[in-house]
Amino acid sequence: MKTFKNPILTKPEAEQALDTAIALVRRNLPLYTDRCQNHSSVHDIYPQCENNQWTCGFWPGEVWLSYERTGDEAFKNTALTLVDSFLYRIEHKIEVDHHDMGFLYSPSCVAAYKLTGSEKGRKAAILAADQLCTRFQEKGEFFQAWGALGAADNYRYIIDCLLNVPLLYWASETTGDAHYADLAHKHVTTCLANSIRPDGSTYHTFFMDPVTGGPVRGATCQGYKDDSCWARGQAWGVYGTAISYRYTRRPEYLDAFRRVLAYYLERLPEDLVPYWDMTFTSGTEEPRDSSSASIADNLATGKPTSGHQSGPANIHCPDAAGGRVYQRKNGL
Repeated sequence: MKTFKNPILTKPEAEQALDTAIALVRRNLPLYTDRCQNHSSVHDIYPQCENNQWTCGFWPGEVWLSYERTGDEAFKNTALTLVDSFLYRIEHKIEVDHHDMGFLYSPSCVAAYKLTGSEKGRKAAILAADQLCTRFQEKGEFFQAWGALGAADNYRYIIDCLLNVPLLYWASETTGDAHYADLAHKHVTTCLANSIRPDGSTYHTFFMDPVTGGPVRGATCQGYKDDSCWARGQAWGVYGTAISYRYTRRPEYLDAFRRVLAYYLERLPEDLVPYWDMTFTSGTEEPRDSSSASIADNLATGKPTSGHQSGPANIHCPDAAGGRVYQRKNGL
């Protein structure tokens, strides 16, 4: 597996970088306490928006991480205000008819419950898990990403959903109801069977047959072409298989993780920031995708944030940022 010899941040350098990021979060609290951040920037600024987009959970996740690092009540108060908004959104079914409940409710409301015992956070997250379960298609055993349920032109899932199913693992742990985790496992099994190519690259989306439930074809909505590999989708594959393994310790999840990670590392340029689609390599003028790099590097260098460490497991994970090999006991 490919490794890199780039300089490794020292602990003081890493802490300084983290504190710089937290200072930026603090500066933005007045703008995004009663409102959310738009899904994309306009003239390098994220406009305020209502809590009605699939990306609205990312900002409260940053706020909770800042609170976890500092213990500052200002971060906690903002994050709990946002929890109220997320509870209102799921209770009133505001733009939740899609699969992105994990992206929305894990960093905002599961985090609130874990860090503060917020019962509102717990309630909102379980309601979001219930909402995600409504997207499950028995024929094919997957969570339909978008569109009218059962519609032939949208009878598909996407690789991103590997980051939504951890909400269901958590819901099973919290409620004692195994149904959530059972659906999560069925979806992951379908995804691993169809979405990972023999070389370890991934399809962004995959269509299933609404009559037989069998696989039909892989495609893309955000990559370069159907048979290429969208960089952020590949990173979702890396991180998502790892989280599922943390929760379940299923060896097939670990095998899938190693395969998609190996492909990802092999396609990285020397500065470690992938091109937006991994069909492109060094020497091209195509845009880079720093979000893909941060997703994958969070797996290699960050501490577990959503999995329990049940049972011993040694996972050898090449660190894309430093060329080291991590051996972490009882987790990634």
